[in-house]
Amino acid sequence: MEYNLIIIGAGAGGFAAAIRANELKAKTLMINDGLPLGGTCVNVGCVPSKILLHAGEMLHLAQHNHIPGIELGVKSFDFKKVMDHEIGLVQIMQKEKYEKVLKRLDYVTFVQGRASFVSRDKVNVGGKTYRAKKIIIATGSTASVPPIEGIQEAGFITHTEALKLKKLPKELIVVGAGPLGLEFAQMYARFGSTVTVLEFQPSIFQQGEEEVVNRLESVLSEEGITIKTGAMVKKAYKKGSRKFLTYFVDKKAYEVSGDEILLATGKTPNTIDLELDKAGIETDRRRAIVVNKYLKTGIDTVFAVGDVINQPSRLETTAGREGSIAAENALTGSNLIIDYETVPYTIFTDPQLAGVGLTEQEQMNRMRTCACRSVSFKDMPKALILNRTEGLIKMTVHPKTGQILGVHILSPNAGELIAQAMVLIKNKNTIDDVINSTPVFPTLSEAIKICALSFVKDISGLSCCV
Repeated sequence: MEYNLIIIGAGAGGFAAAIRANELKAKTLMINDGLPLGGTCVNVGCVPSKILLHAGEMLHLAQHNHIPGIELGVKSFDFKKVMDHEIGLVQIMQKEKYEKVLKRLDYVTFVQGRASFVSRDKVNVGGKTYRAKKIIIATGSTASVPPIEGIQEAGFITHTEALKLKKLPKELIVVGAGPLGLEFAQMYARFGSTVTVLEFQPSIFQQGEEEVVNRLESVLSEEGITIKTGAMVKKAYKKGSRKFLTYFVDKKAYEVSGDEILLATGKTPNTIDLELDKAGIETDRRRAIVVNKYLKTGIDTVFAVGDVINQPSRLETTAGREGSIAAENALTGSNLIIDYETVPYTIFTDPQLAGVGLTEQEQMNRMRTCACRSVSFKDMPKALILNRTEGLIKMTVHPKTGQILGVHILSPNAGELIAQAMVLIKNKNTIDDVINSTPVFPTLSEAIKICALSFVKDISGLSCCV
């Protein structure tokens, strides 16, 4: 059977590609295997984790409301009930946002099964061959298991199992920080687990703005989470019901034990079963598919998107946009691209860590100088009102033109604030543009203007309504 387009994978990238192909009235086949429709995001990623993070935030807020004179406390906490709510809501969203959407795509046919390449324009599913003029690979990734001696015998969980636990671990060891490790560490710590995070890198989020990331580490430590950076985990073993890890920091050995070990050490692209060699598709050392800026592989007929490719990861936000672009480029011959430097990220801890554009170090590497300013949220009227002054904002600008090159925020709802910064960077706005704007007072979004003002004024001498 022949199609205009075959899409392998039905996650964020695959669905976005299918929706755009349907809009273009292209005869399309979508093939899916592994996770249900929606892939990682709705089933075992953003949606369920944010449900649980919100539950943890409410639990924490009841005990730490930041308002002197008000004591609330927690009457009860039923871990299983919270998990059941999360699983139920995921099922609803999977049905509403994926199953029902698929039924409305008149030009898209769906097949359940594992696809593998036969040639550059043919794939096999369950012994049946399908041909298409163009193919998009959107098979996502799977949690990586690092080469720790004895880890299989000791036992571990990944984020997938951590979203479905029936019993709250008294002690949880998280191997790996980054967005996933930090979110789950704080989530379970607020649920009541004693949490230890072991991170190999010297920073809990190597890609982030160092000053802002360090502030987040301090906040998490103050909540009682033990964080060890520069920790090389060497060995795991089990004794009775407890699990142990041996790790080294500066060549000195340490040991930690817990009820569960959560591995959060990155993800591996799902390419191993695709038989890419039959189509001549190149992968890198991580097994990620190599694509150009138009999301095209070395084969003119094949494109790839999402976690399976060798482009910067910005999770589902980027995967969806990549899917739309790949479908457009494949079916119309256009040359749309993504400027990854204008794509924001957010780590959904509380406070949230969000950023877009260049960090100070990246600007130093490119220009050998940095025009940077940092402002504490102690200087933000709304943060003082909320008694949430632990945050920080940092901005990098071009030293000659004043063009805003990067914004990095640690604050409540930083993921919402960073959208404004994204537009400023995408549109090449300057600090003067921001200084001459009139944000609502009092809001946390004023932080961007106050930070811009700090380049030209001593903000300690300003009144509230600047």
